[in-house]
Amino acid sequence: MEELIRQNAELAQQVAELSAKLKWCEEQFRLAQKKRFGASSEKTHPDQLAFDLFNEAEVLATPEGEEPPTEKITYERRKPTGKCEARLDHLPIETVTYELGEDERVCSCCGGTLHEMSTETRNEIEIIPAQAKVVRHVRKVYACRRCEREEIRTPIVTAPMPKPVYPGSLASPSSMAYVMTQKYADSQPLYRQEQQFARLGLSISRQTLANWMMYGATWLSPLVDRMREHLLKQDILHADETTLKVLREPGKSAETQSYLWLYRTGRTGPPIVLYDYKPTRNGAHPREFLSGFKGYLHVDGYSGYHKVQGVTLVGCWAHARRKFDEALKALPAGQSKTETAAHQGLAFCNELFAIERELKDASPEERHAVRMERSKPILEAYLAWLQKQRSRTLPKSLLGQAIAYSLNQWDKLTAFLKDGRLELDNNRSERSIKPFVIGRKNWLFANTPRGAKASATIYSVIETAKENGLNPFQYLKYLFEQLPQLPDPKDPEALDRLLPWSSSLPLTCRAPQS
Repeated sequence: MEELIRQNAELAQQVAELSAKLKWCEEQFRLAQKKRFGASSEKTHPDQLAFDLFNEAEVLATPEGEEPPTEKITYERRKPTGKCEARLDHLPIETVTYELGEDERVCSCCGGTLHEMSTETRNEIEIIPAQAKVVRHVRKVYACRRCEREEIRTPIVTAPMPKPVYPGSLASPSSMAYVMTQKYADSQPLYRQEQQFARLGLSISRQTLANWMMYGATWLSPLVDRMREHLLKQDILHADETTLKVLREPGKSAETQSYLWLYRTGRTGPPIVLYDYKPTRNGAHPREFLSGFKGYLHVDGYSGYHKVQGVTLVGCWAHARRKFDEALKALPAGQSKTETAAHQGLAFCNELFAIERELKDASPEERHAVRMERSKPILEAYLAWLQKQRSRTLPKSLLGQAIAYSLNQWDKLTAFLKDGRLELDNNRSERSIKPFVIGRKNWLFANTPRGAKASATIYSVIETAKENGLNPFQYLKYLFEQLPQLPDPKDPEALDRLLPWSSSLPLTCRAPQS
């Protein structure tokens, strides 16, 4: 009997372990199916945002015996006009007028002369495809005929000519800017651009285009270094990282992942977005890049950022919320989701985000005061709920991981209460790293570390230009016209006049406002 009891206990333990593993596998399978076939949005129903955690009964209850009031609204309104035309104000206009000839302006009724009564107008958008032409720079040299006849030395004067952006090549400021914009702003790989140029009658190999990018990045490097100096003077920054495959990296196989690190400014200061290529995800890289920076750093849950010295790490509530959203999506079909712990955790996060949306246009002082009054009690209730749920939840389940994430990141997640300029999430950096992620899906990898560094430099200039309301092509064209003419390409004062937020930039660099 004792042996049977012992065996039953062992079997019961095995059944419990296998049931937990099965539940975990089913959870992972449902989440994978949702990610593959379901909507990727993490938005929740508006009713969830109105759900009050502290007075649920008062909000949802109606007087006894009464049905919730309903209303039906039907009305008609005039469709607004003129909005489409307003978007065309910044475009050049070519007017084509159609009128009757003199012999046609005769009334069919009485034979009198017709006069112009009114006009009818319609607008069409005409697209002019890219065109290529050769600009031949002819530099004339002058000499004195009298000195040629009478003097021993003849002075020779050469007409001034702008220095080329890439000596010995066919690249011009506009062509180099165009290729860069196509690849890094519009995610067009060089092999596709090679085909586009062929349709224009130009035979330019992708190797030549790659050389243009590498050489152009050397002009932009001092500008990016200057932008980094301005970045480190700020007191609130955001950071993130993503993978990058580099084929010919010394000491690593082609399948090994490298990383592109992102650093950018927050709500305050000039918009600056910088990328930094590194072969690993070691926390020493952000520590080195941010050397000298003191202030708040918005990050995700990656522990490598703890190596950055002299900063206060601010956590991301979007990551904390996402884990509850995944746990909710992984529940079995047909199960009521509104009564689950995952839904409760999600509701706490939604409350915080709802408050932040109300404070979108508030001053830092107002935002800090409202957070202390409204957000802090939610955080205290959320922490008590987490501690209560931790003992009831399997640690390896999606819900258990969501609870553990919030508890492990608690100091960082509550740091936003310290300053009204801080943000609730790190979505600002995730939005800035997204253009690189989209581009990576097209060109897949970098060939060498040198190419990866050049790409990081060009991305830094283009994304910072976009953040400052510039047209990337026009701005790069202007840079490649001006940088070769500088006596010292590393002169800080000269570079400051070329920075994306400089007031001395010409209006042609500005993106049109739609």
